[in-house]
Amino acid sequence: MTTTPAAGPGHDPGTFREDWLEGLADAYARTVRRVPDTFGVVGRHAPRPGKVAVVIGGGSGHYPAFAGLVGPGLADAAAVGDVFASPSAEQVYRTARAADGGAGVLFSYGNYAGDVMHFGLAARRLAAEGTDVRTVLVTDDVASGPPPVAGQEADPSRDRRGVAGDFFVFKVAGAAAERGDDLAGVARAAEHANAMTRTFGAAFAGCTLPGAGEPLFTVDAGTTELGMGIHGEPGLRTTRHLTAAELADELVDNLLQELPEPPAGNDGRAAVLLNGLGRTKYEEMFVVYRQVNRRLRAAGLRPHRPEVGEFVTSFDMAGVSLSVMLLDDELAALYDAPCDTPAFRSLPGEHPEAADQRPSAPAPATTAAAASAPSAADLPATAALQAALDLIAAHEDELGRLDAVAGDGDHGIGIVRGLRAAVGAARAAEPGPSADPRSAGAALLAAGLALADASGGASGALYGTLLAETGAVLTRADGYSTALFADAADAAQRAVSELGGARVGDKTLLDALDPFRAELHARAGEPLPGAWKAAAQSATRAAAATASLTPSRGRAARMGPLGHGHPDAGATSLALLLTATADHLNR
Repeated sequence: MTTTPAAGPGHDPGTFREDWLEGLADAYARTVRRVPDTFGVVGRHAPRPGKVAVVIGGGSGHYPAFAGLVGPGLADAAAVGDVFASPSAEQVYRTARAADGGAGVLFSYGNYAGDVMHFGLAARRLAAEGTDVRTVLVTDDVASGPPPVAGQEADPSRDRRGVAGDFFVFKVAGAAAERGDDLAGVARAAEHANAMTRTFGAAFAGCTLPGAGEPLFTVDAGTTELGMGIHGEPGLRTTRHLTAAELADELVDNLLQELPEPPAGNDGRAAVLLNGLGRTKYEEMFVVYRQVNRRLRAAGLRPHRPEVGEFVTSFDMAGVSLSVMLLDDELAALYDAPCDTPAFRSLPGEHPEAADQRPSAPAPATTAAAASAPSAADLPATAALQAALDLIAAHEDELGRLDAVAGDGDHGIGIVRGLRAAVGAARAAEPGPSADPRSAGAALLAAGLALADASGGASGALYGTLLAETGAVLTRADGYSTALFADAADAAQRAVSELGGARVGDKTLLDALDPFRAELHARAGEPLPGAWKAAAQSATRAAAATASLTPSRGRAARMGPLGHGHPDAGATSLALLLTATADHLNR
């Protein structure tokens, strides 16, 4: 998962709350407006006479919570504090007054001491003025303490905090108010949603507040903090850096054991939210959700209208959380009800059950990584590719660093991924016998297509072409020779040059391929193992010499002299491939 610190514009911490709220109101004026002289927003639809007002709130730094969840069908207003700080009682009071339609006010927020005190003071003031007020605290974080005792007020110093499960509770409360429930009914629905909701999260890196020079809290490099709170509260335990699948398993395992007894009428349905904490990319979250979905279904749960995205963040923290709300018919209807807010929109007439009934995609029987497991029975092309994969994988980080000088830094990852697929494809396509170049040619043709497909990008296409063109020459040959491979290298160089538009000297893999090709031709009458080794050494020297060249093709060309002084990643990886093949031939 991503842990690189996020870069962003500078902020004045003294005006940050005012500035971002004003920007939000400007951007989403169709939905929300500022409460005058207040750090709060109220929906354009509010106040509505005779409708319960749902007022939420908490500190800045958690967007979309809280101001981003104001709009028809969800919250009527949100009071906002400074970063990670409760809004004051005065701000809460003014915000609630702006939303009150005369049917009472429901306050809902996370179970934190500051919020409890300030919202509590505002509730007392409203009650003294004749406004009926109810409060529902969100207590979904299973990592933060024991669950509250039914019938007793939640204790912010002891009971569980409110984290991403806020969203479920706010959504249910807003829908209940929208359908016309009285204050007691809205509170009952929100309490039921909270009782059925559990959340567990994990963090990979801390966050830095506006104007701060150092992070507010940190997570040690190479580790994952399981159960860390959204303000940096300590988690349950620290573990090594986890893969996406391992992270998903941790999230599900910690939630399943904490789920409440299903409500009457529950048939396995569960609202599911995989929430990003501010820095984790959506694609990464989808990878995690893939495993989350499989695990939940295997446990007998049916994800109902699952959501993957940012709902309750922690400024720029790297991490995710998983929330589950067990559903009965009423909770499902309220959760499905339409709403329209700056950060979340649910359209009327959607039919989530259609997706629920679609079977989950089975896990692939094999993967490229599994297919590339070395075998003593591998035929020549497959064995050579396996040797290349082993050597290039050992240099993956180095290749990434070279590519990052003037590119995007993904060359090592991409080529290793592509070679894994190439080995698997070659192993399946190489019919034998080992002395027949046509068998190796068929393997290389399949390997080239597989590499280009798995690796992607320009390098994947060029490497795929190189292997496929080499394979095409071999499929027309009757026997192995150094001259045959020299001709194959000629064909590969022509194809790569035509496809990419590059020439020798442009600082690409051609600068390693051309001296390799020339040396093979010079040794065309010699045995292949020795000739290939000498040619691979020429390619290695040429790859190192690309450090003196300035890129003139692709993204690197736009960086001008930035790439000067560093070898080209593509030429370096090709030299490694040729060297590994030479070592294999000479063994």
